[in-house]
Amino acid sequence: MVERLLERFLFASRWMLAPFYVALVFSLAALLVKTLQEIWHFVLNIPSSTESDVILGVLALIDLTFTGSLIVIVIFSGYENFVSKIDASAHADWPDWMSKIDFTGLKLKLLSSIVAISAIQLLKAFMNVKNISDRELMWYVIIHLVFVGSGIVLAMTDKIAGDSKGH
Repeated sequence: MVERLLERFLFASRWMLAPFYVALVFSLAALLVKTLQEIWHFVLNIPSSTESDVILGVLALIDLTFTGSLIVIVIFSGYENFVSKIDASAHADWPDWMSKIDFTGLKLKLLSSIVAISAIQLLKAFMNVKNISDRELMWYVIIHLVFVGSGIVLAMTDKIAGDSKGH
């Protein structure tokens, strides 16, 4: 009896994560505001921009888009994995991956998104190399390589763990 009550209590505690996902929705809205500001700034400055400035503006928009996508991945996959299943049949345009991603897939998607965001930051730094110190550029490269290395190690450990479950 006590054990069953404790298990129900622990199982119900997963709902304490729901406000975290709601907060991420608000952060997505904040990112949208910054994206609209970036678009406005980008469009207004196109006539006087150099080719590099245009490329940097586009990369900034791509960076914001990847970050927004990362937030969406965390919201839906995290909610589905840790809180409650979402009835996908009620949504005609529900992406297939959202109901099929497990925690391992979520980790890999997150790290892949982080690596992509880091790569864009590094590319932006290379495009603006005249205005960035060698030390700053070195740190961009090191941080990016750490993310790439972390992704490789995570993928390898998940593969090893998956292989050992199959035996």
